[in-house]
Amino acid sequence: MRRCEWANSNPLELEHHDLEWGVPLHDDRKLFEMLILEGAQSGLSWATILQKRAGYSRAFDQFDAKKIAKYSQAKVESLLNDSGIVRHRLKINAAIENAKRFLEVQAEYGSFDHYIWSFVDGKTIQNAWKTSSEVPSSSPESEKMSKSLKKKGFKFVGPTTCYAFMQAVGMVNDHLVSCFRHKEVKAL
Repeated sequence: MRRCEWANSNPLELEHHDLEWGVPLHDDRKLFEMLILEGAQSGLSWATILQKRAGYSRAFDQFDAKKIAKYSQAKVESLLNDSGIVRHRLKINAAIENAKRFLEVQAEYGSFDHYIWSFVDGKTIQNAWKTSSEVPSSSPESEKMSKSLKKKGFKFVGPTTCYAFMQAVGMVNDHLVSCFRHKEVKAL
């Protein structure tokens, strides 16, 4: 069975690739989870974040934005001592700020899903890459998304992070055409 090359690095990446990556997500809590994880990944490997994913879920109240938005400075200090997550003050503060902005977007648009999927007109962009080197690190859509999120006060949401988010939540199908998941994801 052929997969995208990056998925063969370790069992966690393989499982993520085979079950989640590129599958269209429309659940606000899961979208928020991926936004937090992609922001935490900035400058690190995705494998590192996947290894800490359970730690993030535990430390960040199963990605409950209402709870995270109310975190105190004492909670930030406890998170900085939590080895189950990336202990980076700016990223932790960004997660809290992003929770507040996420709740504002939900109130304004009815759901985060409705807002975020508007950058691709509600439909997955179906790419047909033959090699990994063809896959971009950003796109016009991720640049627009980044600008909009930053304008709304979100942090750690540059165009590259937004594109990785788009890949993870199925806004783009970037499975290589030789990968068994390309056709499966396209059919979703």
